[in-house]
Amino acid sequence: MDIVAHGVWVGLGAVWMHRNRRLDRRTAALAVGMAVVPDLIQLLPLGYLALVTSDGWFVLQAYAIALPGYEPPMSPVLSELTHHLHCVMHSALVAGVVTAACWVWLRRLWLPLLGWWTHILIDVFTHSADFYPSPVLYPVTYWGFDGIAWNTPWFMVVNYLVMLAVATVMFRRK
Repeated sequence: MDIVAHGVWVGLGAVWMHRNRRLDRRTAALAVGMAVVPDLIQLLPLGYLALVTSDGWFVLQAYAIALPGYEPPMSPVLSELTHHLHCVMHSALVAGVVTAACWVWLRRLWLPLLGWWTHILIDVFTHSADFYPSPVLYPVTYWGFDGIAWNTPWFMVVNYLVMLAVATVMFRRK
């Protein structure tokens, strides 16, 4: 799923949660932040490239909107780095270790991590095997569920219409 949609879905979830259990704005904002961070971290090497090379901005833009099989050419090092950052940030095993460490340290669940978990769960089903499947068991395996590519035009339209419908229902009930 695209970065904005991750933030919107978690934001809607935070509004729903706030209605059923008091949730402060800081926690909600951190959860939305954690929902977009996995994709932003993956883009860091491309962002650096955009700052230091003349064609870097083009590569970053082309990468961000690429359809499966139409990714821009990148150096092997850059390609591997973005791939492994994607794998780390979309791994339930990695998120589980971080969640467990936070639990031990804080002696409770740190609620903003639900944004990261939501990101992983959504991406499992909205990434195809052709284009960055979410490797939920990385580093044990690169396997990822063959879902629908999030950037398929009809899927993006449906996704945003569903978000709009959910938001409309939620805010009308207020």
